[in-house]
Amino acid sequence: MNLLMDESVDRQIVEKLRRDGHNVAYVSEMDPGIADDAVLSTANNMSALLVTADKDFSELVFRRKQIHTGVLLIRLVGLSLDVKADLVAAAVRDHSDELRDAFSVLSPGMIRIRSRP
Repeated sequence: MNLLMDESVDRQIVEKLRRDGHNVAYVSEMDPGIADDAVLSTANNMSALLVTADKDFSELVFRRKQIHTGVLLIRLVGLSLDVKADLVAAAVRDHSDELRDAFSVLSPGMIRIRSRP
């Protein structure tokens, strides 16, 4: 699966997904500090699922109606980096088809997937 990791995502998550065989681009390695609109546009151009910890992307998707190829918002505050990486990897592995073109929120113990109408 093509993934674009926002710079708000911990490097350990990026490395875990790469080890799992995903094609992972990381904003921190590409163009740190770019605007959220540009991050979303880059994900679209790559046909990639955007993985982020930045709630501002919900504003872009829901209020501004920006087009997206899928956003996974991770809300895993207070967990260790290894646990976060394992949870994100499991969500991508177990729900990859559902995550495409959806806005999803991953929190401890659950994932909410809101498909585009």
